[in-house]
Amino acid sequence: MAAAAARSLSGPGRRALPLVVIVGATGTGKSTLALQLGLRLGGEIIGADSMQVYKGLDITTNKISPQEQTLCRHHMISFVDPLVSNYTVVDFRNTAVGVIEDIFARDKIPIIVGGTNYYIESLLWKVLVDSKENTSPSQRAGDHKEELEQLDSQVLHCRLTQVDPEMAAKLHPHDKRKVARSLQVFEETGITHSELLHRQQEEEGGGPLGGPLKYPNSCILWLYADQAALDERLEKRVDDMLAAGLLEEMRDFHRRYNQEKVAENSQDYQHGIFQSIGFKEFHEYLITEGTCPQETSAQLLEKGIQAMKLVTKRYARKQNKWVRNRFLRRPGPSVPPVYGLEVSDLSQWDETVLKPALQIVESFIQGQMPSADPVKMECDINEDKRSYHMCEVCNRIIIGDKQWTAHIKSKSHLHHLKKSRKQDSSFSAAENLVGFTETQEDSGGTEILRQNKN
Repeated sequence: MAAAAARSLSGPGRRALPLVVIVGATGTGKSTLALQLGLRLGGEIIGADSMQVYKGLDITTNKISPQEQTLCRHHMISFVDPLVSNYTVVDFRNTAVGVIEDIFARDKIPIIVGGTNYYIESLLWKVLVDSKENTSPSQRAGDHKEELEQLDSQVLHCRLTQVDPEMAAKLHPHDKRKVARSLQVFEETGITHSELLHRQQEEEGGGPLGGPLKYPNSCILWLYADQAALDERLEKRVDDMLAAGLLEEMRDFHRRYNQEKVAENSQDYQHGIFQSIGFKEFHEYLITEGTCPQETSAQLLEKGIQAMKLVTKRYARKQNKWVRNRFLRRPGPSVPPVYGLEVSDLSQWDETVLKPALQIVESFIQGQMPSADPVKMECDINEDKRSYHMCEVCNRIIIGDKQWTAHIKSKSHLHHLKKSRKQDSSFSAAENLVGFTETQEDSGGTEILRQNKN
């Protein structure tokens, strides 16, 4: 019924169908909800996961199963060769936007789902700058950004300071990827990155974080859970992955794509699918399996499992932080409503997640306001996320007002501050002692002169 209603309200002269976006930390059930909405509303799903775009490591990257993909059409999954290392968010955006337009043209609802929030952000707002390279990653002779990243971070930052001092002041010298990207933009367009961003922000509907909203009728569903419940779920998910054949999958992938790179000492686990959570955590186990004592191998295996669980839980926190800062607290006029759905208790899924999600999206289809209230979080429009701060006490560069405030309250900073004050105090005491001694010497010398005159 909902799918029929969606079709009846689409087409020329009728209300626009919504763009549905599902965000949230890994393990919250985003893919499950996307599939359920797609089946009930006649939608198609667009994956927004920077690791799931690659072929291979299906278990490791937690892709939806082939059987589930046959139930509802999925896009942007398993289409990039695993040896491609220069696939970017710009490449993703350029392809995915065409997919969205095609889905709309066929009177269906695009449902964007994934854990890479900056991929999702690239589809919602005009936030990226195109370079002159319009070819696909596999067609490029080489990626200039990767070449730039090979340079020393200080040299790289110095080069950016010379051509784009405004952007250089907003980027940490050690953030080689962002510094290299800004240099790439200037070298390939002839215009500074900061100037291109200013142009975006000045467009109608633009704001401090980028240009206008691309799809005004957008609906964001945010799945969130109690942290303790989510941590427990994520640990279990890693165990389930192991039971589903995670090790066999990684062994095969290592043999086919990674073993030679490791032998040549050319693997850095910083680009492409090789940076997937899980694969790099098992590096020691994979390269020593069969060549070391069984006891050592078992220890390395357990080390990899625990590392994967820890990094996964840490990544979930990072994802939620991004949602809060870039979606809920986003400044500017063009911010779509975000509706929160708590997923702490999976036994109540239909009642607390699926049913309200359907009601929200169906309201958008009907051109009405949902009965549920969107999540509201205060936004400090004066906060500068790219402000430059130099902590002389810690000898560290801090970027961003919020980060600076957190830094000066941190235990590390307070420890260095206390140590610095103690050193200053000792130095002042030493100076006073030297001054007192010199005074005594001067006084003594004067007294001798007086005695000689008498």
